[in-house]
Amino acid sequence: MEQTGPICIVDDEQSIRETLEAVLKDEGYQVVSSPNAEHFEQQLKEITPSLVLLDIWLPGRDGMSVLESLRLSHPDLPVLMMSGHAGIESAVSAIKLGARDFLEKPLHLEVILDKIATILSRKRVPVLDELPSDTRLEEAKIINRVIPEESVFLEDSEISQKTLKKNVVLNGKGLMSGRNTGVILSPLPENSGIIFRTLDGISIQGNITSLENYEHAVATHTFTANSTVLASQNRRVRTIEHLMSALNMEGITNVLVKVDEEVPNIDGSAADFCRLIQEAGVEEQNEKVKIAVVHKHIQVGLAEKDKKHLYVEPYDGFEVRMRVNYPEPILEQECVFNPERNPSLNALPLHVLSTPSEILKQRRKKAPSAAAI
Repeated sequence: MEQTGPICIVDDEQSIRETLEAVLKDEGYQVVSSPNAEHFEQQLKEITPSLVLLDIWLPGRDGMSVLESLRLSHPDLPVLMMSGHAGIESAVSAIKLGARDFLEKPLHLEVILDKIATILSRKRVPVLDELPSDTRLEEAKIINRVIPEESVFLEDSEISQKTLKKNVVLNGKGLMSGRNTGVILSPLPENSGIIFRTLDGISIQGNITSLENYEHAVATHTFTANSTVLASQNRRVRTIEHLMSALNMEGITNVLVKVDEEVPNIDGSAADFCRLIQEAGVEEQNEKVKIAVVHKHIQVGLAEKDKKHLYVEPYDGFEVRMRVNYPEPILEQECVFNPERNPSLNALPLHVLSTPSEILKQRRKKAPSAAAI
């Protein structure tokens, strides 16, 4: 712990102030609290906080106004915003104003303690290798049911891990739900991975074993319909596929995605997310990426024309083929994505083709006949 000043709790609900104060003191933190903005401003004349927990809905002057003032008077002071019924739009506004994060009530004490420890001591976000051994074992068992042994190997590369240079936000509507929603993308340290986080602080790893009903899908050869959904601890994040494709094509390996149930998508493409990444800027990190090299055919689902299925197989390059069978009059459509064979892709204004090309060059230097994805 590297606390140099007290943690300030600013909330008009006495029960929340008392609970947070007791829990934080038990953890060894210095703590002071205020019931409103005016009292907090008086405290600031006497103390220099290390962190502020600030409720949005305060009597009189609200928390967003206080946050705006803090950015001018104390630009380096980290602030965690709290609210019981604000939603993603308020979270986005708070992040734009400089808040470090946003917590939705009811607060999860373990989540808030972890966030405070991260901010005050720069603790790194846990990665897969640091999870309890029984968790890693269970995840390995699930993966092995769909990926046969010796089908995929991870190899070292000279490609740097990447994250974003700054926080960026996108507001819009959910493609499936039609409701107003938004997403906040934030940088993460090396080896963190892509992490989705709900407004109440539940984290979901952005990998295949986080897919909703993943084990059932593997066992029954079925797929979730219409959109890709991650799930954990009774929380869901929907329609992640367009964002994940943009992150992958830009080579982003470490990023925090804060979202309220569904990732917004205006037109069903990844264009908005590509522009969002360009706005944030991409930062290379010191650690290198591991390349997944496919050596054997891997399949989920039944490879029949009228059945949904997905397979990956060895290939000297990077190519994606998708077949969709629509009702009349459209009927069957097949799309092919290959950044090396389709010259029209080179005219795209966004630098979305760099990662497959980099990986392909790396693989050909080492073993021209091997396939990489």
